[in-house]
Amino acid sequence: MKRTLALGGVAAGLLASAIVTQPAAAAGDVASTPLASTGIAAKNIVAYWYANKAANLVGATPYDVETQVVGKHVSTGGPTADTKPGIVPAIGDEKKVTSVSKNVNLPKTTGKVFFIGADHKPHWCTATSVQAAYKNLVATAGHCVYDVVNNKATLDKWVFVPGYYQGKTPWGIYVGKQAFTHYDFDVYEDGDRNYAFVTVYNGLKAPHDGPAFGKHVPKGYTGGDGWEDLGGWVEVSKDVYDDYFGFDTFIGDTAKVKDWKGNWHYFVWKFVDAGRLGDNVGGQGLAYNQKIGQSVYVFGYPSGKHPDGNHAYSGHTLKWSYGKTFAAKASDIKAEEIIGIKSSFTGEGSLGSAWIAQYKSARRLGYLNGVTIGVSDTDGNKRYDTSVSPYFDGETFGVYKAAANLWSGSIA
Repeated sequence: MKRTLALGGVAAGLLASAIVTQPAAAAGDVASTPLASTGIAAKNIVAYWYANKAANLVGATPYDVETQVVGKHVSTGGPTADTKPGIVPAIGDEKKVTSVSKNVNLPKTTGKVFFIGADHKPHWCTATSVQAAYKNLVATAGHCVYDVVNNKATLDKWVFVPGYYQGKTPWGIYVGKQAFTHYDFDVYEDGDRNYAFVTVYNGLKAPHDGPAFGKHVPKGYTGGDGWEDLGGWVEVSKDVYDDYFGFDTFIGDTAKVKDWKGNWHYFVWKFVDAGRLGDNVGGQGLAYNQKIGQSVYVFGYPSGKHPDGNHAYSGHTLKWSYGKTFAAKASDIKAEEIIGIKSSFTGEGSLGSAWIAQYKSARRLGYLNGVTIGVSDTDGNKRYDTSVSPYFDGETFGVYKAAANLWSGSIA
């Protein structure tokens, strides 16, 4: 399944009907897989991304692997509603809001998910925060969570960083706790179900984004590796240091240095609880079983080149595109229920981008109604012009509902 798609069977959709709030019945099966099942494991994942930002966070590249869909089952029938249309209100938008904005204000909910890819290197996709009972849920493309290359359950060291920019983590790093997707994607890699919802722990953040680890020796110490600013570090006993180091920690999140008398001192990095994701950045609502043809904004971090070599996007900053959804059929994906939108987003980096219906710039909120799983050059001019997403239906709502009511808590 290439992320660059050949599209056919394109048809214009009807105007969207009014979105209603009756809940749909959960249909189909839900697959769930743990990502970091303990607080210690989650802390070590954060330590990995903080330990060497230049190589890990800043050096991560967009995830654009090629995978082969070999599923024996795919959904059929085209993108049609399987139950009544419905919505879940966005965080903070449960009551009617009348304020408006003439500008397209970018959502705080969108950011990057970082993980170790099938090639064992750090990569990223786009993702967004969505409404949940404990304000702890992230949505993205399924192949940005599940390792469909090596047939492993999930990708390693999975974290969400809302508002990420050049190594900055303004609201902290949120470690994935539990991943949810449709059974057909987990087992058959069905493109119609290429989405995932991930519960995350409370965010963790460093007290400062100071100099890179290992660059300076703190005052009062000689020899060994040390840090000029110890504001983010806590001195501990050797026993505590040895125990901490034994939990599969990574180079850079511990420090052992000598003072001028030759005595060793032991330090571990102190992370601060950043709070719940939804409290910090909000969360988009969810819309499902909507008619084709409604207008949506797509928010993501496109990167890479067009087929003609034009490097239109850097992947450093959040971008948006806008248009109406239409029914689509992709020859490179075994899927029958996908939708498209005209967009110049390149495939690298934009995978997992949020498709937001009824987006209100004043509130920076709307309803998540799709996630980018691929792009296409439909007219053959060597410029990408279309993005595609699974159609969100009652089965999508069933996967969301399974994830949306689970507590995760703090790991600080």
